[in-house]
Amino acid sequence: MDIFPYLAAISAIAGLLLAAYYYKSVEAASPGNDRMVFLMNEIQKGARAFLYKEYSWVAIFVVALAIVLAIVIAPLAAISYVLGAVLSAGAGYVGMTVATMANARTAEAAKEGPGKALPIAFRGGAVMGFTVAGFALLGLMFTYLLFVVWLQVDQAFEIVTAFGLGGSSIALFSRVGGGIYTKAADVGADLVGKVEAGIPEDDPRNPATIADNVGDNVGDVAGMGADLFESYAGSIIAPISLAAFAAGITATNAGDAGNIGLLVFPMAIAFVGMVASIIGSFFVKAGDSTDSHSLSKALHMGTNVAMGLTVVATVVVSYIIFGDKAVYAEGRPWGLAVAVIGGLIVGWALGKAAEIYTSDQFSAVKKIARQSETGPATTVLSGISTGMMSVASSVVLILIGVGVAWWGGDMALGEAGVPGGIYGIAVAAIGMLATTGVVVSVDAYGPISDNAGGIAEMAHLDPSVRKVTDALDSLGNTTAAIAKGFAVGSAALTALALFKSFEYAIAKAGGSLSLDVGQVDVFIGLFIGAGLPFLFAALTIDAVGRAANKMIEEVRRQFREIPGLREGQEGVNPDSARCVAISTEASLREMLVPGGLAIVVPLVTGFISVNALGGLLAGALVTGFAIAIFMANAGGAWDNAKKYIEAGNHGGKGSDPHKAAVVGDTVGDPFKDTSGPAMNILIKVMTIVALVFASAFV
Repeated sequence: MDIFPYLAAISAIAGLLLAAYYYKSVEAASPGNDRMVFLMNEIQKGARAFLYKEYSWVAIFVVALAIVLAIVIAPLAAISYVLGAVLSAGAGYVGMTVATMANARTAEAAKEGPGKALPIAFRGGAVMGFTVAGFALLGLMFTYLLFVVWLQVDQAFEIVTAFGLGGSSIALFSRVGGGIYTKAADVGADLVGKVEAGIPEDDPRNPATIADNVGDNVGDVAGMGADLFESYAGSIIAPISLAAFAAGITATNAGDAGNIGLLVFPMAIAFVGMVASIIGSFFVKAGDSTDSHSLSKALHMGTNVAMGLTVVATVVVSYIIFGDKAVYAEGRPWGLAVAVIGGLIVGWALGKAAEIYTSDQFSAVKKIARQSETGPATTVLSGISTGMMSVASSVVLILIGVGVAWWGGDMALGEAGVPGGIYGIAVAAIGMLATTGVVVSVDAYGPISDNAGGIAEMAHLDPSVRKVTDALDSLGNTTAAIAKGFAVGSAALTALALFKSFEYAIAKAGGSLSLDVGQVDVFIGLFIGAGLPFLFAALTIDAVGRAANKMIEEVRRQFREIPGLREGQEGVNPDSARCVAISTEASLREMLVPGGLAIVVPLVTGFISVNALGGLLAGALVTGFAIAIFMANAGGAWDNAKKYIEAGNHGGKGSDPHKAAVVGDTVGDPFKDTSGPAMNILIKVMTIVALVFASAFV
């Protein structure tokens, strides 16, 4: 069993090699004519400038927290923390680089139809997917092997957990900062361009168009990549830390027969999931139809193959690791396979639920489009109700997942050093994210397709090209909602496991944790936690509103003051650089307060009362999960309702229903791409902060 950390590391390297192969494949494709290459370079230049500034700002925070970790926990914890942060930032940068390279190439390939364009967009996304999964798994295995196996240092598992905190820190600021950037530009471009000026989306006359396309990459690619990096790493860390703190495992006894299986099982699942994702990625092929059902089937083939292989391999791995009845009293290894597979199926089901509420193939989106005939107010109301309705189904699914995982873990382990039920829930989260490589590939495909449509419009390509890219982009909205379903579902299970680890860590440090709501400090903490996600959402939505306001004023100014710009006079170009600068400055400034909130509030609360912190984490987990699902699905539904109308339904582009749908989409933009996705990071950041600093609180 000692071999599984090494196998996981080797599979991570294989994933990174596949990312390099796909990078070369995308690079070899034609980027199109000179105008397309110019636009591609402008988008890439803006995205790089933003990430450079963002990482410069976040580096200050990372260094400060690393110093605190070194003083309060251990110097080696600071090293592990910085490694997690650097790898997370690196994955985001690599993904952004290839996405801004694949956009023009996807537009060029769209001239020959979706059969050529979809594989390029997917391979561009696959570079992001396998870089995220590869860096996260390789970094985590290196940290585990170095501190637990090779050096056998004191507080080894606290040090390993700090790796996850590093990824979470970058994810929080990348998601919030990138989300504010992209939505400020998107809202400004849509409201002044499509609603006020009556010009098409991504029209080259619109000064905010380049900023909007830059935003797709820094928010929906780099930010999303950092998000899934910390989700994936966190899902592996949760059962390892749970086993270590519950069973009193240290680096010196980690190799004992009763301990090693509990520690390496999550790594084994990550290993088989990575291999399955690599194989599944080669099954993504498209035909010549722009029908969304055909495109969806082609794109999801890779995910379905990866999931099928993971299910089979999980059963085998469970029997290899937990088949020795002499070590584990219950002797039912199939129980843990049930927990992992249950998590995988529930993750898939959460994605399907998101698809039902956000795809124009289903009634929810069509209902919103129909409501747009009576104006923006009914459009907004319909989208809100759709998002809220989706929460109910997601809650039912997550409860089924928790119940199955608890039962499976209890069947397999009973009380073998660690409560089997909660361990089953922890490994179920890995099941959800075992195929992260291919899930992120499908998600990152969306922004690339969106950018391809923008380039097709700005480069004045034949309308048939835009028709292909619009079909790809519409599917991208749904795949993004599906990936968010996976992410927030795993966040709930991972946070629950980390919360239990926090309880054991408090006990290990000589303290005690009570969640009796009759105690005033627990009750106060519960309400603080319940309100915090709402405050976080309000701050990020307000940030988008303020940044978008500046963007709107700038676009109006340019239309007003640059002669011939609005009329499309030859040789007259907008000042796109000014719009890029506005989004950059506003997003970086606005990300600090909500980002800092997630770190500071649990730290302050923990030093005042550990019981209050327990209540806070419980309250935030429940409300954060619900808000994340609501916002992601409402926003996706509004966006696809707009695209459904633009396809010629209910009056088509330029009609009053279309204008109402644009308003709905504008409301949904910060929902689905800023506040909603950041919510699952908020849940886990607070929990992992509590876990890492548990001994200091006591």
